[in-house]
Amino acid sequence: MKQPSLTVIFFTVFIDLVGFGMVVPLLPVYGSKFGANGLMIGLIMASYSLMQFIFAPLWGRLSDRIGRRPVLLASTAVASVSYAIFGLGSEMTGSLALGLLLASRSLAGICGANISVAQAYIADISTPEDRSKKMGMIGMAFGLGFIFGPAIGAVSLKYLDHAGPGWVACCLCALNFIMAWFILPESLKPSHENAPQRPRVAQWLHTMRHPQIGLLIAVFFMANFAFTCYETTLGLLVGKNFHLDVETAEYAQTIAILFAYSGFIGALVQGGTIGRMVKRFGEPRVIAFSLLLVTLSMAPLPFVTGNSMLTMKTLFSGNGFSWWMLLLLLGLLAIGAGMTRPPLFGLLSILTPANEQGATLGVAQSMGSLARIIGPILAGLMFQKHTALPYVSAALLSLVTGIITWIWLTRQVEKRAIPDRAPGDTVP
Repeated sequence: MKQPSLTVIFFTVFIDLVGFGMVVPLLPVYGSKFGANGLMIGLIMASYSLMQFIFAPLWGRLSDRIGRRPVLLASTAVASVSYAIFGLGSEMTGSLALGLLLASRSLAGICGANISVAQAYIADISTPEDRSKKMGMIGMAFGLGFIFGPAIGAVSLKYLDHAGPGWVACCLCALNFIMAWFILPESLKPSHENAPQRPRVAQWLHTMRHPQIGLLIAVFFMANFAFTCYETTLGLLVGKNFHLDVETAEYAQTIAILFAYSGFIGALVQGGTIGRMVKRFGEPRVIAFSLLLVTLSMAPLPFVTGNSMLTMKTLFSGNGFSWWMLLLLLGLLAIGAGMTRPPLFGLLSILTPANEQGATLGVAQSMGSLARIIGPILAGLMFQKHTALPYVSAALLSLVTGIITWIWLTRQVEKRAIPDRAPGDTVP
């Protein structure tokens, strides 16, 4: 396993999430500038996940057939183009600007679907016992992307005006393409037999037909759905429960700090402890425990209230208890969410034949994108009914999913000696 290769893979996913983190906080700003209504902003946001849902299995299947390197190079190059379009659109006005922003996010979603190929690359170059730990790099890149994305977007917006975030992301993708071109070798071994190239629906049915793989993909869908309930409504919840003025800059800074804090905690967990936990407890138990943490943190979140803005002075005053409680729950949620993905994809790749890694991981990634399309819509509707509804619903869903994972998947998988298998072997 070559460290430069892992660095390129990490940077590829990191840039995808930096771009996502840069753009999402800016959409309301652009909506105001270009006269977009709520529906148009929603379409721009949803286009990214929709394209991931459609193209993740296609990228994965293509990488199984022609190799990981050409797919990663092509998607990274096109990602640079997508952000160049975003930069150009930011300098336009009216419907033309909105059309270019929509095209940019759609194209970025197509390229962002290459995460499944990045995961397949890691599966190719890691041993079964080390796979969940290496998959943690993907999760760590996610967490760091959500930390640095908004920060880079804010700084580039300040010094380079509205076009700045797009052009900065374009340059970062171009740099990643150059790195990959020179130092990223092909990971798919020539000895791997080509998997049958099935139509999209047939591939989904083939993948989901395996009971353990199907359950893992369903767990990934549920975990993503629960997380999007928090992601979509946290700003609204904090604004209402802490009686904040949502039109002030201080409110926006508070929400950005909370998301960055959660991203930082998640990155720490995925970057340092996943490997040790998997070796001690096994993937199914770690996944189940992570869902339990999500349940314990999500359920009480909507009931934490206060009457002040988040500041250092507030934290260490008599009014700081509510903020400390909120930070504690968000930290537990970040730990739980961060612990789910690496062992899940590590186990998923272990259960998948070597010549179908890309296709299987692509189906899983596509299901996660589907959750990110459905989740925000349902979370918003539930929040309108009652502020606690999306959080309590997500907590119950996580609890049931965790129990099923613990009882059924642990019995079916952990009784087999996974670390003793050769890479790419399947569980009978």
